[in-house]
Amino acid sequence: MEDGVVEVRVERIGSWRIAPVIEEAFGGITVEGTSSLQRDQSYKQLNDRLDLCLPITESRNGNFFSITSHMLSSGIGLQALLLPVAFTSLGWVWGIICLSLLFVWQLYTIWLLVDLHVSTTTGTRYSRYLDLAIVAFGEKMGKLAAMLPTMYLSGGACELLIINGGGSLQLFYETMCGGDPKCHDKGLTGTEWFLVFVCIAIFMALFFPNLNSLAWISLVGAVTGIAYCTILWTLSVSKGRPLQGVTYDPPQLSTSKVDRFRDIANALAVISLAFRGHNVILEIQGTLPTNPNVSLRRRMWRGVIASYLIIALCHFPLAIAGYWAYGNLMPTSYQKGGILNAFVKFHQHDVSKTLMGAIYMIIVIACLCTYQIYSLLALDSWERIYLWIIKKSSSAKWERIGLKILLGGFTYLLSVALPFMGSSLSVVRQHGLRLFRHVDVYSIGDCNIVGFDS
Repeated sequence: MEDGVVEVRVERIGSWRIAPVIEEAFGGITVEGTSSLQRDQSYKQLNDRLDLCLPITESRNGNFFSITSHMLSSGIGLQALLLPVAFTSLGWVWGIICLSLLFVWQLYTIWLLVDLHVSTTTGTRYSRYLDLAIVAFGEKMGKLAAMLPTMYLSGGACELLIINGGGSLQLFYETMCGGDPKCHDKGLTGTEWFLVFVCIAIFMALFFPNLNSLAWISLVGAVTGIAYCTILWTLSVSKGRPLQGVTYDPPQLSTSKVDRFRDIANALAVISLAFRGHNVILEIQGTLPTNPNVSLRRRMWRGVIASYLIIALCHFPLAIAGYWAYGNLMPTSYQKGGILNAFVKFHQHDVSKTLMGAIYMIIVIACLCTYQIYSLLALDSWERIYLWIIKKSSSAKWERIGLKILLGGFTYLLSVALPFMGSSLSVVRQHGLRLFRHVDVYSIGDCNIVGFDS
């Protein structure tokens, strides 16, 4: 092999190997060692090279504006519309307490990830959760602990966005048709609306090669996410409570203690899901450039505080005002869209179809923008595997475009074949990642390897 030429190979195609073996003229580099310190030093050589060619970290020109936009776009989703539904099972007092506690827990777990992004021993940057797990546990145990959650996490998020975005496109069309039967007859099926959404999303993705280039798209996603949350709770309050009579007592639908426990557990899961975005924290921090004068932790934490202050101003009024407006008249099914469905049910005739159509279109735009972030995380993993297979150090532009189209088609097939998977895996991934995250922290902390970059 010639000097300076890097070859990436896979020892076994079916081994689910995470860290490729990079061979150079002067010898091989692999993740090895019996302690976290040895693995950290070995992984730094490999990680620095991979970061130059993968879409998440190939551009490190991020700033306060870009990371705040990314966190807002990925942190505000349609799951927030279900918060008033959770309050129907918890009531006023416990609903507000649980919402506040889980918000604090969200900030605490993000603080852990932000602090663990950089090793103070070797200066290694862990821009992916998988990287952190490999160094903490070793290659085999790290793959076992982190591979499953991170593999289905991005795919499940993309699938859920396709279902929500495609469904909102369909509702937009039906709303604008009004009572015209001919217009409704010309409409597409749900599967076809999913396909329309995916095609638009893939077309958008072709113009953005890496995570840092998505800053303006994330800003649009953040603005639209804030917009539909604010519009729905302000309209619900301004239109007044329904004439049927609103009560705030927990519904007497549970016939046993087991059913009551299930309702409370579902409510807590919904609140936990509303505060999403853990899986992109390390990736977003990975877009920041290294600055010896200002630590990465401080710069990232400023963006976290700013973004989650805005998220709190969206989620808390939405939950409280939505529950005040509809109480136990809120649809209790978690698949009915929460406050959006309640608003349509009780106030559809009080607002123009133009306003309702605008709400649906805002939701579509927000889903399209958020899809770009989560799909890029999946693309990063796919491209890494692809480089191992073809034994190249970087992929060409047309190869990355092909992977984006393939990824979009794969998530579309999942949304059509398994429409329930996105929502069911959301609860598992939310709690599973938090559990693994704390295991990582304790493992690394016991070995005194990855310190706080303060």
